Parts: sequence; C-alpha cells; structure tokens
Amino acid sequence: MTSTQEPTTDDPGAAAGDIASGTHPSTHDGVDPATIPGIVAGVRQAADSGRTRPLQWRRRQLDGLITMLRRSGDELVEALARDFAKPRLEAHYTDIRFTLDEVRLLRRNLERWTRPRRAKLRLLDQPGKAWVVPEPLGMSLVIAPWNYPVQLTVSPLAASLAAGNAVVVKPSELAPETTAVLARLLREHLDSEAVAVLEGGPEVSTALLEEDFDHIFFTGSTTVGRIVAQAAARNLTPTILELGGKSPAIVTDDADLDLAAKRITWGRFLNAGQTCIAPDYVLVSPHRRDQLVERIVDVIRTHYGTNPLSSPDLAAVVNERHLARLRGLLTDHGGVIATGGNHDAVTRRFAPTVVVDPTPDSALMADEIFGPILPVLSVEDLDAAIRFVNDRPKPLALYVFGEDETGIDRVVARTSSGGVCVNHVMFQVAPPELPFGGVGNSGWGRYHGRAGLEALSNMKPVYKRAVKPDISLIYPPYTRLKERLLSM
Repeated sequence: MTSTQEPTTDDPGAAAGDIASGTHPSTHDGVDPATIPGIVAGVRQAADSGRTRPLQWRRRQLDGLITMLRRSGDELVEALARDFAKPRLEAHYTDIRFTLDEVRLLRRNLERWTRPRRAKLRLLDQPGKAWVVPEPLGMSLVIAPWNYPVQLTVSPLAASLAAGNAVVVKPSELAPETTAVLARLLREHLDSEAVAVLEGGPEVSTALLEEDFDHIFFTGSTTVGRIVAQAAARNLTPTILELGGKSPAIVTDDADLDLAAKRITWGRFLNAGQTCIAPDYVLVSPHRRDQLVERIVDVIRTHYGTNPLSSPDLAAVVNERHLARLRGLLTDHGGVIATGGNHDAVTRRFAPTVVVDPTPDSALMADEIFGPILPVLSVEDLDAAIRFVNDRPKPLALYVFGEDETGIDRVVARTSSGGVCVNHVMFQVAPPELPFGGVGNSGWGRYHGRAGLEALSNMKPVYKRAVKPDISLIYPPYTRLKERLLSM
C-alpha cells in the first residue's frame, strides 16, 4: 500500500519535514520541537528513578484514566462533534465506553497479570525453580491517530501505564478540538513527571522519533508505519504497529443477504468509513451480487435517509484534503456507482457510496479507502474469493458471511489476516480476551487486555538453581557413561 493516495490515519502520518511534507498543518500551537530532548530526558529520569514500578503508582494512573473518562466523557464527545461531526451515540460507544471498559479490565486484573508466574522444569533442570517476571520496559512512546482520537490514545497509554512504564504521548493534530481537551485532561489526571502529553504537528512526531525510547506504539497507515519502524530500528526499539489495509468481506452463496447487508453497511459507514478495521470491499458471486447491492442501498436509505448529507447520524470526513482524496477515488474506477458519490464541501460530508465491480487494479482497489465508499466485486465462487484475498497484502481484518461451516472454515484456514469475524464486522476487537493487531503490511504486535500489558512489559525469565546437589553430568570430561545417562 505505498501509493501516494494511501490515507494517513495518524499524525506523523505524512510525517513532518523529512517524514511528512507539510501536508498536515497543525491547526493549533504545539510544543516547540527544540524542547523535546529535554522533555524526553525528564520522563526518562522518572522511569529510571523507579517511581513507575510499584503497583500502587500504576493503580493511581489507571484510576485517573477511569475518572477522566467517567467525568469528562461528555466534554470529549462534544469535542469529537466539533472535529468531525461525530454522532453522539457513536462517539460514546466507540471512543468513551469501549475505552473505559478496557481501562477497567486492566485495573481489575493488574495484580494478577503482573504477578510472577511459575514455569515447569525438565528433569535435567532440577533441582531448581523458574518463573517469568513481567517488568516495565522503561519509557514508551505512543503516537495516536485522529480517527478514534480518545480510544486510540488512551488504550495504548493505559496498557503502558499498567506495565509500569513512563510514557510520552503524541495525540493527533488532525483532531485539534479533541486533542486539546484530551491533553488537558490527561495532564490533570496523570503523574505529570512520568507522563508527558505533547501537542503539535508532524514536526513533533519527527522530533520524537529521533529520541531513544524503550517501546514505540504507533497507530496509522502502512506507509508511515514503515517510517516508524525504520526510526525504531536505529535503536533496536521494539514496536507495536497497528496499521491498516484493505479488509475484505466475503459473502458466500448461502449467506443471509439481509443480515450481511445490514452489518456490512453499519461497519463500512460507521465514523464515515474512517475505521481501520472497517470492511473495505465485498466479494460475492455474480448471481447474488445485484441482490446484495439492492439490500445495501436499502439499508443506507434506512440508516441515513433519502438525503444522507443532511443526516445527523453520518460523521464528516476529517478535512478537505481527505475529502479531495475520496473524490479522486471515484474517477477512473471502471465500475458503476449504485448509490451516493455526492458530497458537501462545507460540512465535509460524503454520501455513503457503493461502487459495483470496479477494476481490480484501480486506485479504489489499490489503497485503503478510509472513507464512506464500498466497492462490491463479483467473484466466480468461494475459491476465487480466497485467491483474490491471498493475491493481495494481508489485511488487518477479514469478514465472512455464511451458514455452511465447511465454507467458513475454508476461508479461515486458507487466508491470513490480523483477525477474523464471522457473520458480523469489527466485533473481533471487542472481547477483552482477544488480542488485537495486524500481520504483514497490516502491522505487528498485539494489545487489548492482558496482551497489551505483556506487550509493553519485558517478560523476564528467572531460573534459580539449588546449591546442592551439584550434578556433574554436564561438566567435562565427557565420558561414554555421561553420554548414555544424558541420552536417557
């Protein structure tokens, strides 16, 4: 996904100067990049002092996040509405409630998940004992995107704090109203010596990537993910890269079309399509294509009315540049527009759009759409759908609709993706016991729940050998008797 049309779902995301190019101007003043080395040094000092290690400190930080989300959720929802007209219910569910549940889960299980775990030993390892100790990595960097600016800032921050790390947080400048409110609230509710919240444009992200961290957590586009990975490689810094890609939805011949249409439509046009795990295109057999398209068009009308551009339930596109990018995707796609395609430049609303059978190598199908456009493509059969998916970079999510378990199992077994959801979309990220992340171009590393805490920890193995007896089998000279005994 290296096309110049690839959406930037983050803030270094086009990355500044050398990383970006000035295409993402900050809409409010941020930190002076020249002060960043000193700020990072201060956070490093807090990490090295050991203040972030005690469970009591970690509990206080998680409690601070819980209090912030409970008391100031409405304020954040209002800021989201100012940034991109996000519907109130949608904002509460995806950015506030989802995040609050994640932080509460970490807080509730903190002591159990950070406890040293005994490890089993072989006979040759006796007499002794072993265990795994989750310890803080030290200081982490969280670079968050704009599309879910509360959830995708606070969730990785909470995982890092639960693991006992000091943190530098860079929210996105592309959601300026939400970032301003969120930055203020984080400073009010967290330890300011160990947690630094830095506002500003991509030049701030560029400067941060020059510093030495113990972990980098980045959510954004594949293109910028590569830049972050290169920066991290200079210091051999471990990373979690939550990227994107074109997530397919396969509708099999025995699928319930009414159900598939309703759920795919909801997932595609939630947040105006600006969701990294949204179904990016649909694959369906030719004899069911028209029926599915008709049902999707009907659902769009039910959800957003006959004039979606005036619907209060449709969020806006984040800025004019992304609006222009989406318009560009509707030129030379080679397909037929079944509905939508119109937009309002003043409100930045883009009508839910369905494109039937675009050319597979068009820009519409080459890049992650990240907007309210849904291509529906005809494929001969289920095997052809699987080949279509496998011929492209591995997606962050894959969706399959159907009732035949054999067909569903075939899709799951023969494709590779960050996660799979059967007969719905996006719910694979909801259960706290399911780790979330990508594979290949869609990212690496996983978080949510225990997976997040462990990803932001050094899972340190410790082995303690008994002083006596000291078994001499492993020491030279290596005799035939020792060889026989060890082979047993």
